[in-house]
Amino acid sequence: MNTVSAIAANSDGIDSGHLIDTDIDDALFRFNSDDTPLMNLMLKAKRVKVNSPEVDHYMIDEPVANVTLLSSITPGSSHLMTLNLDPAHQNVIRPHTTLLVHNVDGYLPDGKTATPGQWLMLYVESRDPTTNNPVARTINGPKNNTTDEYPMFPTIPKGTRLTILANSLYETQKEVDPDIIVPQPTRVYLQKRGMNQVVSDYFESQRKRLPFSKAVIAEQAIANFKVRGNRTLWAGRPGKFKVNVPKMGMQYVYCTEGLRWQFKREIQHSGRWTMERVIALAKMFFTGEDVPKTALLLAGKNLLEQIQCIDYSAHPEVQITTRENALGWCVTNFHTVFGDIQIKREPTLDRLGWSNSGALIGEDRLVHYVYSAEHSFSDRMESEEATRNGILIWDALALKGGCHIWIDGEGLKSPTRQIRMWDSADAPTAADMTDNEVVFYLINDCPGISGLAHAGQSWLAQRSGDKITFTQC
Repeated sequence: MNTVSAIAANSDGIDSGHLIDTDIDDALFRFNSDDTPLMNLMLKAKRVKVNSPEVDHYMIDEPVANVTLLSSITPGSSHLMTLNLDPAHQNVIRPHTTLLVHNVDGYLPDGKTATPGQWLMLYVESRDPTTNNPVARTINGPKNNTTDEYPMFPTIPKGTRLTILANSLYETQKEVDPDIIVPQPTRVYLQKRGMNQVVSDYFESQRKRLPFSKAVIAEQAIANFKVRGNRTLWAGRPGKFKVNVPKMGMQYVYCTEGLRWQFKREIQHSGRWTMERVIALAKMFFTGEDVPKTALLLAGKNLLEQIQCIDYSAHPEVQITTRENALGWCVTNFHTVFGDIQIKREPTLDRLGWSNSGALIGEDRLVHYVYSAEHSFSDRMESEEATRNGILIWDALALKGGCHIWIDGEGLKSPTRQIRMWDSADAPTAADMTDNEVVFYLINDCPGISGLAHAGQSWLAQRSGDKITFTQC
């Protein structure tokens, strides 16, 4: 390829046709590195060679630790009760599993004396064949009579959180249901991208007189190729359709999905950033079920400005330094007790109109799918005194795990359940919700929601007309 050979002749000696190979990844990584951070992350990500432009991608998290009760349980005549759970969690809880019931007091063995602060525990005995929900009994519940074999159920409110504990087997039991973890794949399309350059024989003959011109054109072509590809990696929409190719018939065109649309967690942010909010962001990122090694915040210019203008005087213990990270970038490093956040500006977000937004990414949680390794070609143009040179690559970038967080500062709606940081003592109103379901992360205690709503907790607000109900996540 003309552009690659030009760079080879005038810079570090990049071999034609091997831009993606590991032996020269660093050279491509350094080329216009500050303009295309996401593409550079892709080049450093785990590379997976695939045999099709369509890939079933599993965004697997750690196993679910908590589930939520969708309807309340009231004391009845039976010691067995069906737990109404979200369909996505019904198969997770197998028979013989034990569950800890949050904020519901258990009882002493006599079944008459409550133990405040020492919670109720359940034992899953079977499954409801109609609803597929688990059927459970209490282990330390109340009793009608002290001599009763089995305790009953106390009142368990709707929205109560249940933590999944280990299974508990009977004396001679050795067989148990395997854990049912069947992640749902998402279809990822790998997009074929190419770059051509036509060089006339006349220009080629002038090469010795203008030794730098070819390299300048090559650098401009590669820079444009990377910048446009970087925009696609952020904002591309997935698609697959047929086109009629002369002399070749019908062929498929694939468009890959940008990372912006792959996030499973999204913070809707408004107002000024504070140090408390940055620490809360670090807490959400590093203390979930999927814990990454590092946090890299790729930010638009306005978000970067807001974070730079935070008043840090109230938090002298917070360390903010500028250093070179493992990728060779100069980043602003926020050291918190939960982990470090490395901040870098992403110019592409500004070009896409997302200057107030950013992406908090675990750089070790990215997958680079490659269908056809990058290769070059050089063809003589028929009936022309010119040569066509180019490169082709067929790949896609996908998020792995659920640690990643998109920070939306534009006020845009999203199909992803939104998270908002809330620092008021009053409960959120309908005017504070951009959707019918919003998760509020509490910066301070919020008695307006509940006496149990304390700083650091997340509460789900569900709106039905003018009525809002809150349940702890």
